[in-house]
Amino acid sequence: MKRREFICTGMAAIAVTLIAKKAGAEQRWSMTVYKDPNCGCCNLWSKAMENAGFRVERVDTDDLPAIKKRFGVPAAVEGCHTAIIGGYFLDGHVPLEMVKKLLSERPDIAGLAVPGMPVGSLGMDFDPNASYDVYAVAKGAEQKTSVYFKVRPKN
Repeated sequence: MKRREFICTGMAAIAVTLIAKKAGAEQRWSMTVYKDPNCGCCNLWSKAMENAGFRVERVDTDDLPAIKKRFGVPAAVEGCHTAIIGGYFLDGHVPLEMVKKLLSERPDIAGLAVPGMPVGSLGMDFDPNASYDVYAVAKGAEQKTSVYFKVRPKN
């Protein structure tokens, strides 16, 4: 009887450890957001990431072009701010769902970008009826882009 209790207790301890690790998986991600000090939408986007459980460090800079160049963001898909997380860049108003997908699937790309400041995107008066594209940026000097996800109305 003692052996059975010992085995059950051991298995329960292993299960609790695995569940705790899985529950804290998203909590371990930290991101650094480089942004213009006067940009309110960057703060809103960053706050949404914090509310989703990410640790966010905001770095105000007057030289975003240098930051984008440093991390390899192609000019054609530049957005409002640049975030770095898990070895990827997130440029512009990348939706939370795409950030989670990126970190879950871990594709072999440099990062994701949402060009410009699309009305209705996260941080820009979020609207479930917004329509815009999220681009994946390939690694390498060519920085090829492709549509990673099409944000479309949820009707």
